[in-house]
Amino acid sequence: MRTTRSFFAETLSVLLAPPLRSSMKLFLIRVRKLAHAVASSSGRRALKRGVAASIEHRSALDGVPYRTIVDIGANVGQFALFAREQYPKAKVFSFEPLEDCWDTFNSIFESDPNVQLYRCGVGPADTQAAMNVTNENDSSSILPPAAAQVEVFGTKVNTTKKVELRRLTTLLREDQIAFPALLKIDVQGFELDVLRGCEELLSSFDTLYVEASYVELYRGQALVGEVIDFLGHRGFEIRGVFNQHVDPTRGPLQADFMFKRALAS
Repeated sequence: MRTTRSFFAETLSVLLAPPLRSSMKLFLIRVRKLAHAVASSSGRRALKRGVAASIEHRSALDGVPYRTIVDIGANVGQFALFAREQYPKAKVFSFEPLEDCWDTFNSIFESDPNVQLYRCGVGPADTQAAMNVTNENDSSSILPPAAAQVEVFGTKVNTTKKVELRRLTTLLREDQIAFPALLKIDVQGFELDVLRGCEELLSSFDTLYVEASYVELYRGQALVGEVIDFLGHRGFEIRGVFNQHVDPTRGPLQADFMFKRALAS
């Protein structure tokens, strides 16, 4: 959810949007999130900050008692909130490079010893990069938005900011990743670079959950076929496709893809 608008206001805006831009499916998801949030003290506390748990991932990730979750592209804590509710014994390591998100994230998890925020992104090298900060901060990316992203989602770059990128092994040791472990990546087109930055530790995870695109939404991004090929060469196979976004005129644009370690033949 956005940090600049309340969850209530955003849900209402979807319902009242012009027909070509409104989405009943999106509205129903947000209503379910709202109902879920008000049912718990942690949910109500987060909702006051405009954040609701990303419960749309429940059907994909149910059934495995993950002990470690690495959350790359944490934004303001939507996935971390879901993970803490779904896996109360798990340790969550969240990575977010945008300082605009840090205060909101910390206000939700500051007293939670099982959640640790790293104020950086993950990439193939320890370096700095320019982040394209957009009108909706969860659309911000190292890569500039392509025409389809602008036309379908109305994404606009407001400014650029220098952010820190680190390889995952720079900050996490293998012995900190307890099995079973989940690696979640939601980085707006930068997925393949993030995976390269995680390469030494990929064998520590049994599940990868990656948002990826069928078409170019960010200029120069790797599409899902390249992600599948990269992971296939590293012992992972695709096991499911979830939360697919389909544009009425362009067709499928992006989805969440689950990968599991390939079974030995």
